[in-house]
Amino acid sequence: MPLDARERRDLCDLLAELGPDAPTLCEGWTTLDLAAHLVLREHFAKWTEANMAAEKAKGLPALIDRLRAGAPLLPWRIPGVRTALNGVEYLIHHEDIRRANGMDSRTDRPDLDEVAWKMSRLTGWRAARKIRPHGLELRSPGGRTRRFGPAGGAVLTGQPVEILLYLSGRREAAETDLTGSPEAIAALQNAQTNT
Repeated sequence: MPLDARERRDLCDLLAELGPDAPTLCEGWTTLDLAAHLVLREHFAKWTEANMAAEKAKGLPALIDRLRAGAPLLPWRIPGVRTALNGVEYLIHHEDIRRANGMDSRTDRPDLDEVAWKMSRLTGWRAARKIRPHGLELRSPGGRTRRFGPAGGAVLTGQPVEILLYLSGRREAAETDLTGSPEAIAALQNAQTNT
């Protein structure tokens, strides 16, 4: 089963288990809000308060059914695109729900770390642009590194999924270690890295 389909299935199972009022890492959003967001995003509905309210009014079971039905063919199911766009979206939001509800990180899914490491090329580059002239280095166990800008900047260390969570604005929930020059660390901590 493709990663995006598996994350979708597992996220829907978790939504059904926790119900509509469980917290998420998305500030001010419950599981109902997050499910409505995912439906609107996949079906290219403009994000407005009215559209969000209309989706939420359908109730969590209806939203879960719509998510379980799968994404529209274009562009969400195109090979390569499906993992980069939907796989990462579902991975991050699955963790938003898990972490906000006291669940541990998933260490049994090396495929998640692989896709997260691939995406760190883009997320790291975007974060590094925001902290110029300082550099950013990402380090993952096993010796994998990625550097953006000059050496001697901020160094973010952790499993790839944790790095992805940090760089997508889930800093408090991400199990990472941030070291390096104090100026670069401050710049990264002050940078708006939400995706």
